[in-house]
Amino acid sequence: MSFLKRFRRKTEDEASRIARLSKTGRMTDGQIIDAVSARDGKIVEVVYTYMLAGVLYESSQTLSEAQQQRDGDYAPGKQITVRYDPRQPANSIVV
Repeated sequence: MSFLKRFRRKTEDEASRIARLSKTGRMTDGQIIDAVSARDGKIVEVVYTYMLAGVLYESSQTLSEAQQQRDGDYAPGKQITVRYDPRQPANSIVV
């Protein structure tokens, strides 16, 4: 192991990122602007926006199995709750 590798940040996998933001992320309001549906009609991915300190953020997320069961909550135009990392506000998830 090289000397510099000791000080590099470890990359966080998606499951860990979602778990961390679910527990420690700050909450704000957002809005679904687009949704991708599977062949069976269930919404599987959403594109959403939220505003923090006058900056508009846009992101997308693949919905979990539990979220896909509530696909009516994720239709375009719906208001949603977003959890975000206060140190990196662009890092967010849909609750």
